Amino acid sequence: MERPKSDFDILGRIEKERLSRDWSEYTLAKNSGITPSTISTWYRKDLQPSISSIEKICKGLDISLSQFFSSQEQCVNLTNSQSEILEIWKYLNTSQKNTIIEMIKSFIEVEN
Repeated sequence: MERPKSDFDILGRIEKERLSRDWSEYTLAKNSGITPSTISTWYRKDLQPSISSIEKICKGLDISLSQFFSSQEQCVNLTNSQSEILEIWKYLNTSQKNTIIEMIKSFIEVEN
């Protein structure tokens, strides 16, 4: 019995994320630890990557699986580094948060 196809376009999403970074399929493969021929085969044969391959792609793109499968309207895409900062942020007191904000602002002022 054939499984019904999902409405979510996995290959389209991978392509959208790849192109938004101006990456070639080779660059995506290199950053994800997947062979370029595997990625090429997905597109040529319209195959769906496995969950483990999607996890590798997400790691290479520096996004979570949740971000990959959500629509752009549903969430703000955070990198793993940004998520880590927010995770730590919740443990800081108000004074510490204000100090961090001022420090970040000083970095921006120095660069401008």
